[in-house]
Amino acid sequence: MTHTITDVLLAGAWTGDAADTVTLDYDGRHRRRILLTGASGAAYLLDVAEATHLKDGDGLALPGGGVVRVNALPEPLLEIRAHGPADLLRLAWHIGNRHLAAQVFPDRILIRRDHVIAHMLRRQGAHVAEVMAPFDPEGGAYHEGRDHAH
Repeated sequence: MTHTITDVLLAGAWTGDAADTVTLDYDGRHRRRILLTGASGAAYLLDVAEATHLKDGDGLALPGGGVVRVNALPEPLLEIRAHGPADLLRLAWHIGNRHLAAQVFPDRILIRRDHVIAHMLRRQGAHVAEVMAPFDPEGGAYHEGRDHAH
């Protein structure tokens, strides 16, 4: 039996234990309609009005009650650090100038792995490390659909 889900609950807006979980990478969390398989093996059809970017901790409301928790799958990323805030800001400019998806923190930036970009950033003085982590980059000024608009 497939459960059809039409409502997404923002992370922090729902409480209690999840009835099940689905774990998806960044691309898999940007959907309007998709068949998902929970950790339990149950089938869920996500069918929302508009393409939605699901974030780690969001809930998919089951029609009869209960919530399926969305987990962000760790992905191969580059973690970029700098000697100080001004240096990190300059590196952020170089990343943005190349229109790369980036997740920005006060002390680091995460981007998808790319050996050419890693080399360029190291030449700019960055400390670059390969990591496995969930990826949830900034939506950007022209990517409203990748943000929480539900």
